[in-house]
Amino acid sequence: MANNKKHHTRTRAQESSNAIERMYITMRHLFNRGFYKPMGISGETLRESLLLLRPEIYGSVAEEKAELEGLLYVIDRLPQGIEECTFINLTSDEGYSSSHFKPIIPKKRRRNCYRIDAEQMNIEITRGRSEIYDILTHLTFIFIESHKIGRRVLINEDGATTRDWSKLETAVLSKKKLTQEAREVAISHTANILGRTFNEIMALYKAYAMPSQPERFLHIVYWLGKLAIEELINNNKRTITFSPVLRERIGHHIHGEIWADTIKETLYKNDLLEKPIHIISANMHSVMNTLFATKVLKAKDAKKDVFEVYEALSKEENEGLRKQVAKEATQNGMMYIKDTSGANIDVQVFDTAKFNTAKLGIPVSETVLKDKQPVIVVMDYAFGEQAYETIDELLKPYKVKNKNIHLNVDSISIMGKAGILEGGKGDIMIPSAHIFEGTADNYPFKNELKKEDLEGQGVGVYEGSMITVLGTSLQNKDILKFFYNSTWNVIGLEMEGAHYQKAIQAASKVRGSIQSNVKVRYAYYASDNPLETGATLASGGLGTSGVKPTYLITQTILQQILN
Repeated sequence: MANNKKHHTRTRAQESSNAIERMYITMRHLFNRGFYKPMGISGETLRESLLLLRPEIYGSVAEEKAELEGLLYVIDRLPQGIEECTFINLTSDEGYSSSHFKPIIPKKRRRNCYRIDAEQMNIEITRGRSEIYDILTHLTFIFIESHKIGRRVLINEDGATTRDWSKLETAVLSKKKLTQEAREVAISHTANILGRTFNEIMALYKAYAMPSQPERFLHIVYWLGKLAIEELINNNKRTITFSPVLRERIGHHIHGEIWADTIKETLYKNDLLEKPIHIISANMHSVMNTLFATKVLKAKDAKKDVFEVYEALSKEENEGLRKQVAKEATQNGMMYIKDTSGANIDVQVFDTAKFNTAKLGIPVSETVLKDKQPVIVVMDYAFGEQAYETIDELLKPYKVKNKNIHLNVDSISIMGKAGILEGGKGDIMIPSAHIFEGTADNYPFKNELKKEDLEGQGVGVYEGSMITVLGTSLQNKDILKFFYNSTWNVIGLEMEGAHYQKAIQAASKVRGSIQSNVKVRYAYYASDNPLETGATLASGGLGTSGVKPTYLITQTILQQILN
């Protein structure tokens, strides 16, 4: 009997997995429909699923008290002023950049947003469906939080509010700069509204501030509450719309195609298109620094360990040093392609035939440089599904005068950051397969990077499968534990791996646009261990702990390419 029972009770992990699937199906449906009201009937499934999931990233979203860290995470990824808007319109790149509207770029996400008027914010989507999912998830969270505030400050159905609320309103609407005393009085009332302590708010107050808006935290709480009151009392509901052009363009690789053509045109014009090409998806500094930084900084820091040099370069105050390195690189065969396609992915092209081996930061083989003259194409990170679009377009042949030139792609290396399930922040993961979350779709491959290539450097190295998740902000402990304990042997989770591999497999094994024996390298460094830290946010930024693993991976990839 006991055994039968086991089969009928669904585990938290299964419930969570269903909730994630429901969210994605619902978001696709609402997108096709063209508009919805997040706090109305149409947004109900999204709200319920999010509350059932209680993702780590959104902390106490399902409790009475407000979630402060989750709110900060989300606010950093949305445009300033979004809390004031009743109408949020997701558009394609529809020409606003050449208008009088000033782009508003969120602190932690590269996307252009435009405040159309007092009530409307337009958010430009150029990175595919993952970006829509990301935004809608964040907005759902914000609106749930805003209704918590609204319900706490309303006394009755007629719209009468608490004393705390009117005091907050006075502080926010006051045209005068707040004195420390006035600020602390306002925070004390706000703490009451949010069900949080004065201390908890003070701890995060500065993190919310912007130079143009020092009291931004109070501003956000006030406007979230104000619009919730409007919805609860006057049924004046916030609305999210998707522009017709966006709905027509999504999934058609519009930006990816323009982006890829620019790269191939640059290679063609510089007679590099037919040389062996090595593609690396990484950031815009580690390859350049690994090759050229030691030469520039040797004189200054002869005693320093090489990783300390890289660490110094990653510090904000060293803008001048970074410019010097970029200059040295440009004089030695680097070309920089600033992205204008909307894909938001900048590119560097390294023509190794112009390298002076004596000046390089790593040992390389003279013969390889002379005989093969490999070309390294470094692209900035893609976002989720966009990884498929960009690599898929990049690997297609280039058309010149009605003739197709196939790219001689020798290797594709993907370096990224991911959540780790074994080990901790700053460790390295070497995947042997990528698995799509919520499905059994799996992409095994032969990884040219091996555990032993990176071991013995004081950084933990793990090998196994990686889960490619639909969105990192939806994971919770139960799902992560399930991944970790299942026979899939999962060591970490990230958002792009399976999308990259799907494109590489299609190009090499199905379409035949590149050779079928193309070498692939994947390695990730851990931004956090969500099983340990709870929230992926609580662990904070990587800071300098990300420097060593990033450069270890970069050095290993470059040594394999150039030797």
